[in-house]
Amino acid sequence: MFKLENVSKAHGAVRVLDGINLQIEAGSTTALIGPSGAGKSTILRLLLGLDWPDQGWVLYQDQPLSRDTLLQRRQRIGYVIQEGGLFPHLSAADNASLLARTLGWSADRVQARLRELADLCQLRFELLARFPAELSGGQRQRVGLVRALMLDPPALLLDEPLGALDPIVRHDLQTEMQALFAALGKTVVLVTHDVAEAAYLGDQLVLLRKGRIVQQGSAQALLEQPVEPFVQQFMTAQRSLRVGA
Repeated sequence: MFKLENVSKAHGAVRVLDGINLQIEAGSTTALIGPSGAGKSTILRLLLGLDWPDQGWVLYQDQPLSRDTLLQRRQRIGYVIQEGGLFPHLSAADNASLLARTLGWSADRVQARLRELADLCQLRFELLARFPAELSGGQRQRVGLVRALMLDPPALLLDEPLGALDPIVRHDLQTEMQALFAALGKTVVLVTHDVAEAAYLGDQLVLLRKGRIVQQGSAQALLEQPVEPFVQQFMTAQRSLRVGA
């Protein structure tokens, strides 16, 4: 589905990605993890065509990234960020259906698709009439998912989609997203700082540091067969709650 071949990217004097080679299979869920500044979000932006490699190739369905086909490419990839990335002056329904309406979908088709996706994303349909400020964080994130799925794209990119949510809402949405990914069978690439979340949602974890891939594989493989001490340190760094200690 996606492939990065010897991809490098710099922002000024800072080398954000350094010779990345990565293949993401169709129908898989891949979690990109690593310290801040490791290059995780840059990879997502390259996959979507929001950024451009200085060196190497970014391929989608075996076709290289091209400015001539960029609009069509973006229409085939759903993109979700923290808080859904919603326009505050538009209702949730208008946010979710903006691209569909731009492409000339009829009002009936838009409404039918919104109802279908609201049910799929466990969002009460009547909430779509509200503006983003009138919704909770979890509701805004569900609207973001509805928008990303509106055109039924084969791939979804999610950049820290649950990072701003409280623990209970985040836990519930993790469960819902895992079921959603399994039901839809789409190719999903997820950026998260939460190792447990990555292990829960991802078939494959890709651990980055300083613009390079340190190790990739299942969560179990990274935990049990780390290629260097940093892998074990990163995978076990998050604290667990101890009561009465």
